[in-house]
Amino acid sequence: MEVKAPKKHWKAKLHEVIYGTHTPAGKMFDIILLVVILYSVIIVMLESIPAIDSKYHSFLNVSEWVVTILFTIEYILRIICIKRPSRYIFSFFGIVDLLSTIPKYLSFFVVGSQYITAFRALRLLRVFRILKLVRFVGESNNLLRALKASRTKIFVFIFFILIISILLGTIMYMVEGPQHGFNSIPHSVYWTIVTLTTVGYGDISPQTGLGQVIATVIMIIGYGIIAVPTGIVTAEYSTQLQKKDQKEDDAEQHCPNCHAHIVMIDARYCRKCGTQLRED
Repeated sequence: MEVKAPKKHWKAKLHEVIYGTHTPAGKMFDIILLVVILYSVIIVMLESIPAIDSKYHSFLNVSEWVVTILFTIEYILRIICIKRPSRYIFSFFGIVDLLSTIPKYLSFFVVGSQYITAFRALRLLRVFRILKLVRFVGESNNLLRALKASRTKIFVFIFFILIISILLGTIMYMVEGPQHGFNSIPHSVYWTIVTLTTVGYGDISPQTGLGQVIATVIMIIGYGIIAVPTGIVTAEYSTQLQKKDQKEDDAEQHCPNCHAHIVMIDARYCRKCGTQLRED
């Protein structure tokens, strides 16, 4: 007599849809959520264009309410279907979800034309919903791990650049002086950082020959400096990909039935349970 599997509770089913990104229903939910997020961001962008907002204000307003209601329902369902709601409520994405949803409801409490400008600025918080797009990019996990693994190296690099900027800024202050726009050491450090990063606002420029030589050296150093953090993160990213491939290879070197280690790569049957490993 077959024993029927117990039916899942509706909360478990809901959790599987909302948080189960590897299930068909979960993937569909993520796709729909992605479309709604992009649509909400487009609405915010269009509202900032006076010509479009004046012509389609009613449509954009209704769209905002529809999107806000959908986001509110999603927020409530996420809280309902987990055992510890506080973990989601006080998480980064939980706070983002709340902050990007409540501005529209503030329109019930904000009265007076003098608050319209501030209210519209509050509604721009919905743009932060775009941060949730990271959830839909599978490779983002590898990138985040690479950034986390290289954070110490990047910190040391930034600290080194800060020291170089202070030293070069001090030298430029001594060489150029206030008469050429380098009014103080902090001001000179600002110019050094702007030049080192190849931004070059042009609000300050060296006038003496020695100052121009130092500026040229700083510019050349800047091109090399830009590549360093990129190389650090790229190296760590490659390491993360290699680890992932290694795990997949290790998983493939075990029997799918009894999980016994496969000694010979070209083996056709498991040495322990006899399960066929590959076709002849």
